[in-house]
Amino acid sequence: METKTIAGEVRRRVLRSRSRFWRPEDFSGSSEAVSQALSRLARAGKLRRMRRGLYWRGVPTPLGMSAPPVERVIESVSATTGSGPSGWSAALALGLATQVPRRTTVAIATRVPRDLRGVRFVSRSACTGRRDERLSPIEVGLLEVLRDWDRLVELSNADALGRISDLAEAGAIRFERLARASATEPPLVREHLRELLVELDLTEEASRVHRARSSIATATLFHT
Repeated sequence: METKTIAGEVRRRVLRSRSRFWRPEDFSGSSEAVSQALSRLARAGKLRRMRRGLYWRGVPTPLGMSAPPVERVIESVSATTGSGPSGWSAALALGLATQVPRRTTVAIATRVPRDLRGVRFVSRSACTGRRDERLSPIEVGLLEVLRDWDRLVELSNADALGRISDLAEAGAIRFERLARASATEPPLVREHLRELLVELDLTEEASRVHRARSSIATATLFHT
């Protein structure tokens, strides 16, 4: 396939797409010609370069191509379940905060990949329960928020509990799996999860969360 034909095919397919990642191997023909075509589209603002060999086609805005949502970032870098948003990215995904972080933060349950443009990865490889219980990104996000609840959650406790309850009713959060997965979480997260479950009147699930041995991990989520 000639270079001009390759460039035309790359441009045609990319411009017709929305909300997907593109890699040189997604196209046939000379890899060099494909890479050059993708690079030109990125320079023209039609793609967002995430790292070498990986581009994102989102929604064009006056400020450039929109960033990929955290769920798509996770899909692109992790073949296993148990990964999800962290920090402000987690609070935003759960609807517990409105602050949009400058960079998306993703907690990875396996080996941390190279950072992408606008994305930071943190390792949670020790939290094997997340993988074993096949937690969804939203469920992982809740565990991540429980690491730093007071700093991340902008809602009142009552509204935050209501939001989490709504997510559970919609099937996005499965508390029985969170309780089992918590066995490999840090003591503070276990204590905060247990207190959250008690506040939601889920005493059976709360009883399955292993109590922390350290006095440092005192439950403080709903202190007055």
